[in-house]
Amino acid sequence: MIDYDESGRPVVPVGNSEPAPILLSEPARRYENEPALGFLIRARGPWGSVEISVETWGGDGLDVFLGSLAEDFRGWEGARTWRSLCCDLTLSAEHPGGHVRLVWGIRDRAPSEEWRFEATTWHATGEDMRNLTADIHTIFTNVAKWPPSWLLVAFQGCGSPTWPAPHRRRSSTA
Repeated sequence: MIDYDESGRPVVPVGNSEPAPILLSEPARRYENEPALGFLIRARGPWGSVEISVETWGGDGLDVFLGSLAEDFRGWEGARTWRSLCCDLTLSAEHPGGHVRLVWGIRDRAPSEEWRFEATTWHATGEDMRNLTADIHTIFTNVAKWPPSWLLVAFQGCGSPTWPAPHRRRSSTA
């Protein structure tokens, strides 16, 4: 389920405990037409928590990877893995039966790579995995829309109920 952080930006909480062990924020582009997307990921575990910015190339297919796990609800052998562009976020998925175990690995970027943090979330096969996939897909595809949803939330109550789309030409009728 997509939620909102304290600043009004969309986030996807991942995991069944409160607060969620993993929180992914809505991605942002540094430059308008650049395919690189960055998003914050916050993770917490029994020994601490970490927050870093993850760089991806158009999302690096995270939603596609999660979608493939949801489609294979009957299970698979071994671990399936995914990694972000700079390997600062990795995801390992196993299906020991009835549930999907996701291990979220977050690490310091090269060249230092001084630390690594892991958090594990468990998800029921089928609907639970499909919902997670849909939420991740939604925040990654919304980044292409203008204005971003967090901007609309920030401007609510400022006297502007709508926000014009950029680069849209008005057609004139003669």
